[in-house]
Amino acid sequence: MATLRVGYVPEHFSTPLNFAQTHFSLSAKLVPFPSGTGHMVAALHAGELDIAIGLTEGWITAIAKASTPNQPAEDPPNPNEFKLVGTYVQTPLCWTISTGHERDDINSTEDLKGKKVGVSRIGSGSYIMSFVLADREGWLQPSSTDPPFEPHALQTFESLRKGVNDKTADFFMWEYFTSKRYYNSESLHPIKKVGEIYTPWSSWKIVARNSFLGSPELDSFLEKVDSGVEYFKQHEEEAVLYISTELDYEEEDAREWMKTVKFPRYVRGVSRDVVRRTVDVLQKAGVVGKQWEDRIDDDQLQRFIGL
Repeated sequence: MATLRVGYVPEHFSTPLNFAQTHFSLSAKLVPFPSGTGHMVAALHAGELDIAIGLTEGWITAIAKASTPNQPAEDPPNPNEFKLVGTYVQTPLCWTISTGHERDDINSTEDLKGKKVGVSRIGSGSYIMSFVLADREGWLQPSSTDPPFEPHALQTFESLRKGVNDKTADFFMWEYFTSKRYYNSESLHPIKKVGEIYTPWSSWKIVARNSFLGSPELDSFLEKVDSGVEYFKQHEEEAVLYISTELDYEEEDAREWMKTVKFPRYVRGVSRDVVRRTVDVLQKAGVVGKQWEDRIDDDQLQRFIGL
């Protein structure tokens, strides 16, 4: 059997995954995707990954856009499509809204209407959340097929920071603690916080390609992640040391983040209500089509959930 290929975002949330490999012999090739969930969607579809851990909104949007509610299920299923198999983080994600450090023209969320948004990739969490932000602010035009902000795909967090300083983009959204250290004017491509928005759903999910659903490799992976999560909870100092030395975070921020995040005891499985609520919000925000505006029934949920 070939080595399991697991995609992940190399940020503080990945610490339990690292512990699963270093302390519990997780047999997998961990493949970092700093540009985020949208890039992993493409890699899964290309058969370059077997399992991935990414943002709830990115996975659900990709699945919803690949099918319609009443479309017959493929038999056999496409091996390179994927489904949700686990809940990696139970708490919502705080997206901080940032612009360039010296951008005097943008000082609050109200200044963003009609502006250019920097995103990692089209279809990524940072792209999807721009629709959710516009919906919250009342800026969506139901009759329009255009996005609420002009998107500029800049790939990486560093490029996004650079982009809002050179005015390629006017603002972008990224996780709060990852952004926080760059609010210092002495940092590389410093940024300024102008707002924040929380996801109305639990933030990180695990997906697997259809060809791995029900496999012993998937079962073993989920069990190893459970062990990594439990180790993370029991060894806070080791977690802080790893985050502050191996990842791009200050020790103080690592400690503060650990007070805000909650990982489940067992990662296997996904709440049906979370899927329904996420699709509902994404549909109202114009991220997924109107064909998903009715409540998803149990048969349609099988398009999203693999375990």
